[in-house]
Amino acid sequence: MKLIKITSIALLAGSMIVGTGCVRKLNEFGDMNLNPGIVAEPITSALFTNVLSGMGGEMWSTTPGYYSQLFSETQYTEASRYATQRADFSGYYSGVLYDCQNIINFNTNAETAPKALSYGSNANQIATARILKAWWYLRVTDAWGDVPYSQALKFNGIIPYDAQSSIYADLFKELKEAVAQFDAGAAFKGDILLGGDITKWKKFANSLRVVMGLRLCKVDAAKGKAEVLDALANSAGVISTNADNVMMAYPGGTFNNPMYAYYNLTQRRDVAVSATVTDFMNTNADKRVFSFGSVSNNPAIVKGFPYGLDRTAAVNWSNANTDWARVISNAMRTATMPMPILTACQVNLARAEAAQRGWTSENAATLYSAGVQLGWSQWGVYNAADFNTYMADADISLAGGGEVAKIATQRWLAAFPDGQEAWNVWRTTGSPALAVAPGTTVGIPRRFAIAQTQYDLNPSNTAAVGAIYTVGGIADSQYGRIWWDKQ
Repeated sequence: MKLIKITSIALLAGSMIVGTGCVRKLNEFGDMNLNPGIVAEPITSALFTNVLSGMGGEMWSTTPGYYSQLFSETQYTEASRYATQRADFSGYYSGVLYDCQNIINFNTNAETAPKALSYGSNANQIATARILKAWWYLRVTDAWGDVPYSQALKFNGIIPYDAQSSIYADLFKELKEAVAQFDAGAAFKGDILLGGDITKWKKFANSLRVVMGLRLCKVDAAKGKAEVLDALANSAGVISTNADNVMMAYPGGTFNNPMYAYYNLTQRRDVAVSATVTDFMNTNADKRVFSFGSVSNNPAIVKGFPYGLDRTAAVNWSNANTDWARVISNAMRTATMPMPILTACQVNLARAEAAQRGWTSENAATLYSAGVQLGWSQWGVYNAADFNTYMADADISLAGGGEVAKIATQRWLAAFPDGQEAWNVWRTTGSPALAVAPGTTVGIPRRFAIAQTQYDLNPSNTAAVGAIYTVGGIADSQYGRIWWDKQ
């Protein structure tokens, strides 16, 4: 099972060597100039499209989905039984982050900026690339914790790791400055995500700041609150309706929805919707369950797969229950199904949590109800009668107490199928209350351990970071808590 997007280009002494992502080849861009850190004549719109094209696949990151229990493994159950995952983050740097940086460089350099105008105004290209670069870095740091950042992508030899607190501070700055940087010039060509709509790009950036701000609730609530308030005060607004949803569209053919490619084209069958999800949704009559997973032989039931079974038990259960739920209903899981990146449901629920924590003067209950309703509409299951019954359920209604936990549980569901975002919500709030895999004696992993490649090529810096995450005498433990993941 592919954990993250990884290229075959190696790191040079721990730095991010010149390279491109899995899709593009370096020689497509012509000869290199004397600066090894910049491509001489990049087609920035093509780089932009390449960076965007990977976002949908990033949402299909299954290992974080096992940790957050959105998914279950049906055959090879090592990840959901917490075998150490030493994933290599170098592919992000040599691929999408490198492309983002080249867009910025080409539009900043006085010699090349005039050439880039063919693909949109320099300011709009830079602003868009800064937002995307922040989004990708957020995926990396939220998975590993401290990672190379301030000196990465500069090609200056051995690269130090940055503290996640510093990374977050700069990502907040980058997103805010990017929103202010857009001008009235031409939009960036090659925009397969938001169609060149600058207002939507601004809303995307502001919404990311809201979600990021809530991550800080346990470690720096004052900073988190300030970022949430500042983002909400921005004149461009945030994602608030399903028309604003950031969704990666797929034309089909050679560019298919990744879950369709997984189940329908490759005929893989080793990832299921977890029973943790379906049990909660079935018990509370959450109609989204019929979109989240395929129905069983009984069309009234979506049968989730028990979470965390050992291999023998998983194979036996699968053989006896061949109608277990594949991720996304068969009707919805098509080659052209859009993949949600960030939605109004998620943002409204994040605002509800911020309000419930006393960070804003907004009405938490109103935002909570609106957020859940937007989620039902997004997944095509909304009707007033069923929705009202659902919202009155004791496990769902805020009237029964446990407000933050209930909002967080809805945020966990709203992330589906983005396992990493669901993992982020759980690590931040502790909700929902996830049980560990049966028969295991340790808790659920809190981060990815660093790949051996990094120890080989950047030993001193990597070892120093590994020491930060020592648990039970084991350095670089996947049970070490990243900066914002505090007790």
